[in-house]
Amino acid sequence: MQGGAIVGRTAPRAAVLLNGAPITQASADGWFVIGFDRDAPPPALITVETADGSASHQATIAPGTFDIQRIDGLADDQVSPSDPALLARIAAEGARKSVGFASRIDGDFFRTGFIWPVQAKRRSSSFGGQRILNGQPKRPHYGVDLAAPVGTPVVAPAAGVVSFAETGLHFEGGLVLIDHGQGLITAYLHLSRIDVAAGQAVAQGQRIGAVGQEGRATGPHLCWRMKWRDQNLDPSLMVGLVGGAPQPHA
Repeated sequence: MQGGAIVGRTAPRAAVLLNGAPITQASADGWFVIGFDRDAPPPALITVETADGSASHQATIAPGTFDIQRIDGLADDQVSPSDPALLARIAAEGARKSVGFASRIDGDFFRTGFIWPVQAKRRSSSFGGQRILNGQPKRPHYGVDLAAPVGTPVVAPAAGVVSFAETGLHFEGGLVLIDHGQGLITAYLHLSRIDVAAGQAVAQGQRIGAVGQEGRATGPHLCWRMKWRDQNLDPSLMVGLVGGAPQPHA
């Protein structure tokens, strides 16, 4: 579905194509992942190619259901910043984050499935909702908000390598990015503390920080996001995905 992903297995290092275009390469054990944006179109022809031949699978991407999310009471500089110095700061932070999102480790840590990064949580906002901030329509919310008290541990939902870790960002506050392989990146926003560093390998369940309300936030929560290349995904759909098949989960 829109915001979801396909996890598959084929021959080691096989070329993987989406709708005829080369998109990724299977890992040394044959695993690959393809993500579908919130606004992905329906057709998805997945093809794998090796020296011995090729095989294809035709999938149809079902439309997602997205709500409208209204948030009021935010500071003006968190909605429509205009100060030149602040805009320069935001641009510099954006450039550093882009490097983290561009990470492409040769791994397939996504294959084991994901767990929730916060155990004692309440889902306060879902993926993909149209955001209206202080009455102004903005781009959709590309995360899942998990409300929890400040200081609640945040753990890595799957193994990977930290590609970005900084505190004090204007919009995100404390932010950690983890590369799970083949361009599948998860993001953890508004952290009150960070317990990992860029370049560090992390295991599933390892503490990476703590819930906060830093940056653009009206209360303590973790905003959990996922991107595959430039596609925005719903990370909650990956919880319980084991061996390419979703398992029952809350």
